[in-house]
Amino acid sequence: MGTVGKEIVGIDVKKLIEKLNQALADEWLAYYQYWVGAKVIKGINKDAVIAELIQHSADELRHAGMLADRIIQLAGTPLLDPKEWTEKSGCGYSAPKDPAVLKILIQNIKGKQCAIKAYKKLMDFTKDKDEITYQMAFEIMRDEVEHEEDLQALEEDLKIK
Repeated sequence: MGTVGKEIVGIDVKKLIEKLNQALADEWLAYYQYWVGAKVIKGINKDAVIAELIQHSADELRHAGMLADRIIQLAGTPLLDPKEWTEKSGCGYSAPKDPAVLKILIQNIKGKQCAIKAYKKLMDFTKDKDEITYQMAFEIMRDEVEHEEDLQALEEDLKIK
């Protein structure tokens, strides 16, 4: 990390890297949960839900890249072993054992709600102390809020039919 870049981070960098790695683990698990859910889903309106899940999985992969880049900027190491994802995750992973459209939507809505809360905590931790990480967390949280809204709209549509 650059000298001045390090000076402007007004918090414990090691603790920040731990929090970023936790978020990284969550993003990888969310990516897979969306991706595999789109493969196994069954039921009414599945095509609309598949399209949403595929788009969201791409966003989660992009988020993972942003987090890994920031960890490296802070002279840290991103999680290197997928086994660590479930160990370090704050939001966990819900396997789509029941492939029904509504069940998969509900699982993913819960995941989004956890992610929103996690990024709010990261924003609170970095506000006025590390503006670069704060802005990144804000951008990711904005996506997560949009994802929650998208999934809840699909859930509402299914319940109306």
